[in-house]
Amino acid sequence: MHIAIIGTGIVGVATAAWAQRDGHSVTFIDPIEAGEACSFGNAGSLSPSAVLPVAMPGMWKKVPKWLLDPDGPLVIRSHYLPSVLPWLMQFLRHANEREVTRIATAMRGLLAPVFDAYTPLLQRAGAMSLLRQNGCLYVYSSRESAQKWAWGANLRRSLGVEMQPLEGEALFALEPDLRGSFGFGQFAPDNGSTPDPSALVKAIYGQAIRDGATHLRARVTGFRRTGARVDAVLTDTGGEVAVDGVVVAAGAWSGVLARQLGTKVPLESQRGYHVTLTEPGISLSRNVMAVEQNIMVNPMTMGLRLAGTVELAGLKAPPNYARAEALLNVGRKMFPTLNPDPHEVWMGHRPCMPDSMPVIGLAPGCDNAWLGFGHGHVGMCGGATTGRELANLIANRAPEIDLAPFAPGASRGQGAKPPERGTKGPLGGPNTNA
Repeated sequence: MHIAIIGTGIVGVATAAWAQRDGHSVTFIDPIEAGEACSFGNAGSLSPSAVLPVAMPGMWKKVPKWLLDPDGPLVIRSHYLPSVLPWLMQFLRHANEREVTRIATAMRGLLAPVFDAYTPLLQRAGAMSLLRQNGCLYVYSSRESAQKWAWGANLRRSLGVEMQPLEGEALFALEPDLRGSFGFGQFAPDNGSTPDPSALVKAIYGQAIRDGATHLRARVTGFRRTGARVDAVLTDTGGEVAVDGVVVAAGAWSGVLARQLGTKVPLESQRGYHVTLTEPGISLSRNVMAVEQNIMVNPMTMGLRLAGTVELAGLKAPPNYARAEALLNVGRKMFPTLNPDPHEVWMGHRPCMPDSMPVIGLAPGCDNAWLGFGHGHVGMCGGATTGRELANLIANRAPEIDLAPFAPGASRGQGAKPPERGTKGPLGGPNTNA
């Protein structure tokens, strides 16, 4: 079959690579080069432990403060509040223990196979050096401070995530430059990272091209259908691409395409920022999640990257790079010997559903259109597995994981009712995961 894949981020290129293994021909449709959007600037985390959603119990109490704090972990630009309010209300309906447990259970199934799903793709591309499985550290100022996040850590453990407590010298033996600001950590040995997320995407994409895929650099404007079947993809070039099937994997821009296929999804851009220091003056050997600061730190090919924060401002608002500079200021407090210059800043659009779970499955009312988007903070971690499962669906094979929680449909994103006023939750801040 001829499959059009809309999007050349990690989900799109992984879907192509897996589909080609079944003998399908692939046409990418994307106006930009592979790995140049959200895949370019993310934190590079490949963490099977990253099962917790952004909305955690107790978060609903923090929203008024966030509206007034331009440097807070979650910022909502005032002009965008009326537009994002319905999404935000759905988002907060998931901020309770029952929903978080349900979501984490589903996400564990998606994220646990990350290295199994990436390995055959990167082996074929000759790019295994872009895959590191050397664990991740969740670090805190002290054992006592870590207790504030104990509920989430215990939930991870209950789902089979190995978390090894490390204190003092045991922690510094793994990462000497954590000495000073951090005294306690949880080591997740099954986690890993990539030193260059853009290069990883480009490696898989490049192999797909060598295996016969083509890339039409155009924007999708719609679809030509006959009943439940998509016959062609329409583009802004004025032409159309005849298809046997289509996959929507356009990240934060997927919502409008899904709507054109008849599926309305509450997809929002959680804008993320990073700062990359090319001569940091400190050395880390693995990615580190500074939980209290809500910052992921990852040593990369291009330098030390600090990433985090959530900003709700839509797809069109210009970046507020003061958010990235705020990351740098926090980083300097975390690492007193950190060399701040030279550094580069970046902003990208994380596609996120209110429940922090991606949409994966056949578009309702369609026989040959599949959706794969909405991974939020875990796109790199879940991208290869999502591609594998979409290829299974295209081939009419049984999925290898439970896809029911990720299925597109009207019930997605509704969640439970928010807690009564005064109800206390085990966590009070957003979770950017790791």
